[in-house]
Amino acid sequence: MFEGDENYTRVSEFVIVGFPGLHPSFFQLVAWFFFCVYVTTVAGNFLLVVLFALEHSLQKPMYIIMLSLALSDIGFATVALPNLIARWWWNDGRISFHTCMFQEQMIHYFGTLNSLIMLTMAMDRYLAICHPLRYPMLMTNRTMSGLTVFSWISAQVAPGIVTIDFSRKVSFCGPNRILHVYCDAVALTRLSCSNMVAINNSSYGLAMFVLLVPLSLIIFSYISIIVTVMRMANAQGRRKTFSTCGTQGCLILIYYIPRFIVYSTPYMPNLTITPDLRVVLSLIYSLFPPVANPFIYCFRTKEIRTILGRWRQRWGNSRTEPHKPNTVAVITR
Repeated sequence: MFEGDENYTRVSEFVIVGFPGLHPSFFQLVAWFFFCVYVTTVAGNFLLVVLFALEHSLQKPMYIIMLSLALSDIGFATVALPNLIARWWWNDGRISFHTCMFQEQMIHYFGTLNSLIMLTMAMDRYLAICHPLRYPMLMTNRTMSGLTVFSWISAQVAPGIVTIDFSRKVSFCGPNRILHVYCDAVALTRLSCSNMVAINNSSYGLAMFVLLVPLSLIIFSYISIIVTVMRMANAQGRRKTFSTCGTQGCLILIYYIPRFIVYSTPYMPNLTITPDLRVVLSLIYSLFPPVANPFIYCFRTKEIRTILGRWRQRWGNSRTEPHKPNTVAVITR
C-alpha cells in the first residue's frame, strides 16, 4: 500500500498510548470518565436530533445549523472515543493499520466540518442581528440546507488530500506507539520512516487554511455584531445579545486556540510542549465543545426549553392521570 524501500518491515497495527505518564492504577477511573463523556455527548446531541425531527416549529435556518452541529459532534465522538475507552478500560490500545488511517481521515474531517459549521453559524447571527429586515429573504431553509450540504461535502477536501499523501508517500517501518488518544496526522508523521518535510508543510498549510480562514470571518462577524449591538437603545437587548454571543465566542476560542498551538508547535523552535500537555490540549478542543454544544447552543434557547417543558408536562400528566375503571352498561327495557 505504501511506496518505499521493500527492505522495511511494514507496521500492521498501531498502539494508542493515551497519556504517556498516566499510572495504571488510574486506568479504570479515566475509562469511566471518557465513557461518561461519550454517553453525555451522544445523548445530548441525539435529543436535539429528535426534537428537530418531531417539532416542525424548529425546522428553520438557525436550528438546521444546530442539527448539523449535533450530527457532527455525534460522528466525532463515535470515531474518537470507543478506542480511547478500550485503551484504559481493558488496557488494550491496539488499532489496525487501516482502521487507524480511517480514524485519522474522519478525525480531521469532523474537525474541518465543525470549523465550517461554526462559520455558517456566525454568518447566520451576523445577518440576523446586523441586517434583520433582509434576513428572512437571505437566509431561508433552502439556503441554509444548501450551505449545510456544501459544508459536509467540502469538508472532505483537505483531509482527503492529507490521506492521499499518506497513502502514496509515507512508510511506517519502525515504532508503532502513538503518543496520543487517537490517530491524527501530527502523531503519525512522528512514526514515519519517510522524508516528511514536504508532507508536513502541505498538511500544516491545509490545517492553517481550514482554521484561520473561517476564524477570520467569524471574528469579522462578531465585531460587526458588537458594533451593531452597541447602537441599540434597549439595554436589555444588548445584555441578552452579549450574553449569547459571549458564550459562543468562548466556545469558539476553546475550539481554535488549543488546536492552533498543537499544530504550530513543531514549527516554532521556542515553543515546546510535553506529550501529556499535547494530549490535554487535544482533548480540550476535541471533546469539550461536543459536550457543551447542546447546552450552549440549544438548551439555553427559549423555544427549545419551552418544547422540553411541554414534553415533561405531558409525560407527567400521563403518569399521574388515574385510569378509569372498566364499566359495563346495563340496558333495561
